[in-house]
Amino acid sequence: MSNHRSSTASGPSQRQLRVGELLRRTLADVLTRGDVHDPDLNRIPITVSEVRSSTDLKIATVYVMPLGGRDQEAALAALRRNKAELRHLVSREMTLKYAPDLRFKLDESFDRMDETRRLLSDETVQRDIVSGTDPDGTDT
Repeated sequence: MSNHRSSTASGPSQRQLRVGELLRRTLADVLTRGDVHDPDLNRIPITVSEVRSSTDLKIATVYVMPLGGRDQEAALAALRRNKAELRHLVSREMTLKYAPDLRFKLDESFDRMDETRRLLSDETVQRDIVSGTDPDGTDT
């Protein structure tokens, strides 16, 4: 009997997680070393925060953020413009059967964390936290 995961499984498989982390580290190293022959891309320090692989490992969504959050669109355009070279450099350092197609997106988790901090520091929320009541007035 086979041990295939159901299509209704919640979350990525262990293999997807391992490949995603390996891709993240490899891409970060390639970008840090400046291996890409594009001065626009090499002048922007970029953080690769996460890589999510498709179930067949042929597509990798790379979440990036330029250092300091500046020049986001320029960094994204440079990454997309150099997608083929990045794919080649990554495939040279990895032992996957197929080099995944890289799709770059801005990592918005930093913005969500800032918004969460802002909400938690609101005096109304602080008052509710201290008093131990829910917003509807019931005790927790």
